[in-house]
Amino acid sequence: MSTTYRIGIVGARGHTGAELIRLVAAHPNLELAFVSSRELDGQRVADHVPGYQGELRYASLDPEAVAAQGADVVVLALPNGKAAPYVEAIDKARPDTIIVDLSADYRFDERWYYGLPELTRERWRGEKRISNPGCYATAIQLSIAPLKDLLAAPPVSFGVSGYSGAGTTPSDRNDPEKLRDNLMPYSLTGHTHEKEASRHLGLPVEFMPHVAPHFRGLTVTTNLYLARQAKREDIVNRFHGAYDGEKLVHVVDEAPWVSRIAHQHHVDVGGFAVSNDGKRVVVVATLDNLLKGAATQAMQNINRAIGVDEYTAIPVA
Repeated sequence: MSTTYRIGIVGARGHTGAELIRLVAAHPNLELAFVSSRELDGQRVADHVPGYQGELRYASLDPEAVAAQGADVVVLALPNGKAAPYVEAIDKARPDTIIVDLSADYRFDERWYYGLPELTRERWRGEKRISNPGCYATAIQLSIAPLKDLLAAPPVSFGVSGYSGAGTTPSDRNDPEKLRDNLMPYSLTGHTHEKEASRHLGLPVEFMPHVAPHFRGLTVTTNLYLARQAKREDIVNRFHGAYDGEKLVHVVDEAPWVSRIAHQHHVDVGGFAVSNDGKRVVVVATLDNLLKGAATQAMQNINRAIGVDEYTAIPVA
């Protein structure tokens, strides 16, 4: 008989929270114990999340109330800077709880496992505190990792994301009217995902993000200067060698299109344009920022933490 684990989501009103609820609903080993949202307090989850059935309602729960729920797994889907009180309350009341934090708050904390499975799976030691990588940082790292030992200079990544990446709190970056026929640059140096990718790759990365008028999906184009000449075939073989065993990373020949990645759970990496002198490569990666960039990756980490197959409940194309 399979074990059922009770899971709760804090900050469930957001786009990622809704995707995670759908994944949990399809999971044979997970039962949704609570969903916390101040704005939707008292409303039925099923009225807001297509694909979820049941009478569970959103509740407004403070950190102590979340800890008191006694869930086996808690996912924190909160804005940056908001996770600590919940972690402290759970640490105090029920330290064996598995916590998956979707914000950037613990991505730089050595005490937390950084859960980008395709690159950090070998470092897994059964941790119960898991930091979920950022969407851009996931695409950037997967674009660069197979070529790390060949680099002559810091990689430079140009990113464009749909406006769902800006969250649900109103701002210029998620206002469809302001984004119409527009491409909005922001945080052109020092973006959190630039720091994150640099830290976890162990080399400096330069990153320039933009927001576009589409809702979901992001693309990252990365320019890499090489210390020695390489042929395109060699570059492509490195990516196949790194990812052919990965169900959620697809190595493709052409540069992938962001319009084809919406609602998909994997990353497409391709393009692999090599300069005439063989010392410059351009790689393109696309992913759905709400799925492999957030909820799907969280589910990979939850599955590993509860000891089931990593891809349970994740539609694998």
